[in-house]
Amino acid sequence: MTTTQADISREIEAGVGAREQQPRLDYPAYRSSILRHPTKALHPADPEGVELWAPCFGHTDVADAEADLTIQHAGQPQGSRITVSGRVVDGDGRPVSHQLVEIWQANAAGRYAHLRDQHPAPLDPNFSGLGRCLTDADGWYKFTTIQPGPYPWRNHLNAWRPAHIHFSLFGTDFTQRLVTQMYFPGDPLFALDPIFQSVTDPKAREMLIATYEHDLTVPEFSLGYRWDIVLTGSHRTPLDSDLEEPS
Repeated sequence: MTTTQADISREIEAGVGAREQQPRLDYPAYRSSILRHPTKALHPADPEGVELWAPCFGHTDVADAEADLTIQHAGQPQGSRITVSGRVVDGDGRPVSHQLVEIWQANAAGRYAHLRDQHPAPLDPNFSGLGRCLTDADGWYKFTTIQPGPYPWRNHLNAWRPAHIHFSLFGTDFTQRLVTQMYFPGDPLFALDPIFQSVTDPKAREMLIATYEHDLTVPEFSLGYRWDIVLTGSHRTPLDSDLEEPS
């Protein structure tokens, strides 16, 4: 039986129930969450043992140029340039300084530079879609990149992901990694996307959407978007518990 968008819309409506600020681990409209969410008790890990196998970054390991995804190749990438910036704070509004922030995204045509992405959109030889930086003393991060395109992901018939950028942040060690997604204002796909709708609290969903910031807009170069990230507390940014695979 073919699953239609109407079926997904009904499942989204049925799944709202109690409003939750974090994504539901088991959300029927998001098909792969049924198979991928945890079903057994968690096992404690030895943080020191984990760090023996984890990469280690210091201030000298993260170059300033890594925050500009438009200059990583010989030519200019296709698409509209954007500047994305914001603050990383804790639940009390205090800045989280020297935090490692990583991003990855699709290109302007909605294609990831990844072997498993079989979406028949063009690859951009001048865009890898990967960047990272460290927050400054006041918790600010800043990236220059390309506006990503939406893409199909086969969750159901005619399923398309809204344009988004994946964010990964680290705390004081690699056992504290947090992953989330940033969306763009006014996207018509929000109401149709089970991943976005798996955060069932409307106010929490709004925290995933960047705002246009004219002061961040660079004349004749890029549009500016601001997106702040709250790591702890009752109003923390919704986080991914499980990322979708590229189509």
